[in-house]
Amino acid sequence: MSAVPAVPQAASAEPPAGPSTESSAAPDFGLLLVPPRARSGWRVVPARVLAMCTVELQKLRHDQTELYTRAVQPALWLLIFGETFTRLKAIPTGGIPYLDYLAPGIIAQSAMFIAIFYGIMIIWERDSGVLTKLLVTPTPRAALVTGKAFAAGVKAVIQAAVVVVLAAVLGVGMTANPLRLLGVVVVVILGSAFFSCLSMTIAGIVLTRDRLMGIGQAITMPLFFGSNALYPVDLMPGWLQAVSKANPLSYQVDALRGLLIGTPSHLPLDFGVLALATVAGIAAASGLLGRLAR
Repeated sequence: MSAVPAVPQAASAEPPAGPSTESSAAPDFGLLLVPPRARSGWRVVPARVLAMCTVELQKLRHDQTELYTRAVQPALWLLIFGETFTRLKAIPTGGIPYLDYLAPGIIAQSAMFIAIFYGIMIIWERDSGVLTKLLVTPTPRAALVTGKAFAAGVKAVIQAAVVVVLAAVLGVGMTANPLRLLGVVVVVILGSAFFSCLSMTIAGIVLTRDRLMGIGQAITMPLFFGSNALYPVDLMPGWLQAVSKANPLSYQVDALRGLLIGTPSHLPLDFGVLALATVAGIAAASGLLGRLAR
């Protein structure tokens, strides 16, 4: 008998088991070519504000000497002015030690001094070309100003913490209530945001660093002495009382005293005035921001 030739096996429709095919093994670059989904609506402005605030605070991380140098002045106010007038008892404060009465005012003063020259940074960014690049991005101008304003507020909170620690070492009786301390943070941020916007508004008007420094030095002490930071409003002459009532620093000091040492205050009015002043400052600075880049 002859051998029967072997019949070749039919090709299987199933792919052979083993390593995957070349097409499935190739990496998928589709996700790299598709841009991320853009934020829309109400989420745009908060994201841009947070981004600008983070950028401003990065500068502080690289140069922390500013915090140490700015802590010298409030320390001198508390150690020299506060201790001296506490011994003299020349200013009636309603039975509160003068050093306790002064400490919230020094916190507000140090926060204002940080913020009032913030416009110099805007002019420097204009001169270096950074501001022009920021203005051509889709970021709203209000978001740019708000981010810088609240970055100044965060710096002021750090400064306020230094003053609070120093005041505690000197024996000032301050609250440890977390809710009240949170209110202090909000008050410091709002006050600093307003004064930084005031500085950026002035920068948009004068356009040069020298003029801004001159105006800033000219208005800081009148704002400070024209408030209730050093003495009660009742001791002021009538015209100075009118100035104090129009001065946002007075409302900031009043809120800080009520929150930190428990003196009678008008917290709803204080928070309302500071919030409205901050919104007005952001609007004014945003309107003049484009003038700097011309």
